[in-house]
Amino acid sequence: MTNKEAENTTDQAITIRNFMSETDIEIQRNELIKGLSSENKYISSKYFYDKKGSELFEEITKLEEYYPTRTELSILKNNAQILTKNFFDTNIIELGSGDCSKISLLLKAMTRNRIKTTTYTPVDVSKSAIEKSINQLAVKFPDLKIKAITADFMHHSNFIPDVKNKVICFFGSTIGNLNRSEAKEFIKNTANKMSPGDIFLLGTDMVKDIKILEKAYNDKLKITAAFNKNILNQVNKLLKTDFETDFFEHIAFFNKKESRIEMHLKAKTDMQISSPFLKEKLKLKKNETIHTENSHKFTKERIREFAEFTNLKTANIFTDKNQLFSLVQYIKL
Repeated sequence: MTNKEAENTTDQAITIRNFMSETDIEIQRNELIKGLSSENKYISSKYFYDKKGSELFEEITKLEEYYPTRTELSILKNNAQILTKNFFDTNIIELGSGDCSKISLLLKAMTRNRIKTTTYTPVDVSKSAIEKSINQLAVKFPDLKIKAITADFMHHSNFIPDVKNKVICFFGSTIGNLNRSEAKEFIKNTANKMSPGDIFLLGTDMVKDIKILEKAYNDKLKITAAFNKNILNQVNKLLKTDFETDFFEHIAFFNKKESRIEMHLKAKTDMQISSPFLKEKLKLKKNETIHTENSHKFTKERIREFAEFTNLKTANIFTDKNQLFSLVQYIKL
């Protein structure tokens, strides 16, 4: 078995396949170098989620200001019976799975006999998040078959198993981290992996009052600031750079034209960053920013647009009473 498909098996019906390899690490390094060498510097938001980053994000989801997670959880809880009504002999694949709170709500709505026929495949770039999640699920749902995958789902598309009765979940409005062309390509590629009757569940954060949006990304406890700065620690690991997080300020604001929250790290002073993977030192000027995340906000019109260029049908758009967040149910035709 190759390194790219390394597999670990536990006593229960659980496997973990690792699709990450040295080649992928090289791709990540090149991606980081490209972003940091650009005139307008950027780091992909996927690098937030090392072990520390995943822990910080779990704290963020519990904050008073941060509505997306608790709102999506409430939508899942209120509609779990409808969503799982026909789940039998089902293969649930969760992209960017993170913790198991959301998938647990769907599984709780199913009878034990139906869970026995279900296979759950969490996919995440963070191995630590995968391991923590499946350990918790193994206790809660001992009859559940789990085939976990460590992979960067933006670069690996072949990991989606060619099985029947697929339910592909992409929660948390992670789709909002992608620009329009990336999101369109992602939806198209996902739909191409689906068979007629398969379901795609997509979490989407909705357009709303700017004050609510900006407050959610600028919490008073500054946990989001710590989360944002922690991305530099991941860069340090991959590129062996010497970024100092204390030398940066967390910035988050709503870009109305692009309908998105943007997160940046602003340099507090001039600095030069060293790395054995860089030909010369990376120079940053005081007040220069590194763009770390986009979080696009959606309208129902845009949600329906995702189905227009694929053979998906928008079956349902579940939302909360204040229409802060939506969970979209697409069905492959």
